[in-house]
Amino acid sequence: MSFEKPSPNQNIPTRTVEALDGLSSETLRHVAKYAEQLAEHREREQRINEKERSNHDAVDRPDDLPADVPTKATITVKEINDNRYYYWQWREGDKIKSKYKGPVNKSD
Repeated sequence: MSFEKPSPNQNIPTRTVEALDGLSSETLRHVAKYAEQLAEHREREQRINEKERSNHDAVDRPDDLPADVPTKATITVKEINDNRYYYWQWREGDKIKSKYKGPVNKSD
C-alpha cells in the first residue's frame, strides 16, 4: 500500500471527489460498502429488466404456424362455395393479410 494519496478515476465527477475528500476514513468505508451494494442492486435490476423484456418479446409460435406468418396472426374460418376453410389472418398497416391453413373438418 502506497503512502501517497490516491488519484481518483477520471470517470468520477469532480463534485463527488470533493465530497469524498471531506469524509473520515470510517465514513469512506461505509460509503464504499454502500456504493458496492448499490452497484450490485442496479446490475441485478438491469438483468431482471432485460430478462423480462426478452421473455416478453419471445412469444410462443404454434407448431403449425408457417415461417412467413407473424405470431400475432389468428385463425379465421372462411366459407367458399359451401365449403369451410381455415386461414391465418393478420393486419399489416391498413391491410388484412391471409394465408390458407387447410379445410375445416366436418367434426370440428
